[in-house]
This record gives sequence, structure tokens and C-alpha cells, in this order.
Amino acid sequence: MLTRLGRLAERWASAADPWTNVYGLARTVLALATAGTLAFNKTTTLFHPAAGMAGLPPVCTSATSSLGLFCLVPGSLELQRWLSVALLLVVASGYRPRFTGLVHWWVSFSLANNAVLVDGGDQIAMILSFLLIPVTLTDGRAWHWQAPLERPLELGEKLRRLVARSCFGLIMLQVAGIYFHAAVGKFAVDEWTNGTALYYWLLHPSFGASPWLASLLQPLLAHGPTVTLLTWSVLILEYALSAGIFMTPGRRSLLLPFGLALHAGIILIHGLVSFGTIMMAALLLFLHPSSSPLRWLRRPRGRGLEREAPAPAALAPVPSVP
Repeated sequence: MLTRLGRLAERWASAADPWTNVYGLARTVLALATAGTLAFNKTTTLFHPAAGMAGLPPVCTSATSSLGLFCLVPGSLELQRWLSVALLLVVASGYRPRFTGLVHWWVSFSLANNAVLVDGGDQIAMILSFLLIPVTLTDGRAWHWQAPLERPLELGEKLRRLVARSCFGLIMLQVAGIYFHAAVGKFAVDEWTNGTALYYWLLHPSFGASPWLASLLQPLLAHGPTVTLLTWSVLILEYALSAGIFMTPGRRSLLLPFGLALHAGIILIHGLVSFGTIMMAALLLFLHPSSSPLRWLRRPRGRGLEREAPAPAALAPVPSVP
């Protein structure tokens, strides 16, 4: 039994190289989203004192939170904030993922645990960057934009692939769980079950669409069947996204444009730029096969890291027939 499982694991690990620009693009989007949160929000906003807090921020009260950058690195919060932005920009560049993967998680962890005003997107970025650490540690490329390295399928290479592909499987479970919970949780709210939730959310004076956009949406949302269809379509899409984990890679990838459109709409209407971009990165890791490179991305060649195909030998001239 164990021998058979071992052979299955070996065959599965050897089937594809997981280190492509797919997870590279997702890392870049995650890092830029967190960097944007830190760069475009003042320190007094992110670390604003809250009711019930013991002392002033940053939050360093537990053994876990005290490991954050804002607790360990000396200096002012302003200096620590821009240091975090600089580190995340290095991560986003794609340089040496083996060394920057742990840095990415540490900065994301620090924001989620040391700051006060954070949202679910910051938590998701922390979790995804953590699950990507083993993938980055086994990635020997100079840039995460490069084509996969050509290596002989020896035992060490098979183990590296097994670790990386297993982590991608955990990420898929995590993201599927997020969308399943989002869909199921809405059934506890009457407005979602009766199909009127989008009317209230999209036209809310504080959290809804901007006045110019709300005026365009008003005719649609004022019509009962239309607002019901739009509201229930969100539930259906979230269920479909969570069910992607049971689909074949080809069918799962068909859901990606719909998921990206959902979060693009959230960015446009609610202005949740960081949350929306983080979820787009999560969908890319979830729905696009990690072993299928994105052909439209340029793949710079690292010096000595990618094996060039040998040039064809010159053909000897064919002697002329007398």
C-alpha cells in the first residue's frame, strides 16, 4: 500500500514543473497590494489607537505579534512603514524568490498583526505568502519571471516538486474554503436570500458606489427581477468558484475571468483596491494551473540559470551530381 502511494506521489510530482511565471505574477500582485496599503495610508491611520487596546500601537502584546517588523525593527513607525514598502517592492520585482519569500511573509504578517486598521485582504495575503514559502525556498531561479529550469528528474528534484506542488494544493483548499464560506455565510442574511442585498450595498451612501456610478446603477437596481438576478448571481458565482477545486484544470481555468470580473467590480464600486487585487492573485493561484506558464509575460533569461537549446550543427554541403 505504502509503495503504491509512494509511486503515485512520485508520478504526480514528476508530471509538471511548478515554478513558472504563474506563481511569480501572483507573488508580485500580492506584494504590490500590501505595499500599496502601506504607501498610500498614513501611519496615523494604520496604527490608530482603538477602544479596548492595552497601550498605543503597534500591537506587540502577544508572543506572536511581537515578532512583527514594527515591533522588532528599531525606529519610528514612519521609517518602519517605508522600509516595509521597500522590501515588498524587491519581492514584487521577482528577484531571487528563494530569499525574498520569507521576507514577503514577514512583512505581510507584520501588517496583519501589528497594525490596527486591517481587513480580510491583509489576512489572506499573510496566509498565501506563508503557504508560498516552501515554493520559494525550492525555486532556484534568479527571477520568478523566468522559464522553469531544466534539471534531471533525480530524487532531489522529485522531492522539490512534491513539496511545491503540495503547497499549491493547500493554497487551492484555502481559496476554495474562502469562497465557500462567503457563499454559505450570506444565507444567514435575509437580504441575500430574498435577492435585494445588492440594492442596499451598491447604493449605500458610505460603502456603495460613487454618486456618478450610483446614478447609472439606479435604474437596474430599482427593478425587482434585475436586482434579484444580480444578487443571486453573486451567490452562484461564489459557489462555482469554491467548486473549482473539484474540476479539471481546463474547466477550472474557465472560471478565472468571471472571478477577476467580480473583484474588479468590487474595486470599482466599493473602492477596496487592496482587497480586490489580493483576491485576484488568490484566484490566479487557485484557478490557473501552476505548471502552465502565462505566454504573454516576458521571461527574462538569468545568466547561467536557463539552459539554451544547442544550435543545430552545420550541414555539410551536398556534393553536386556530375
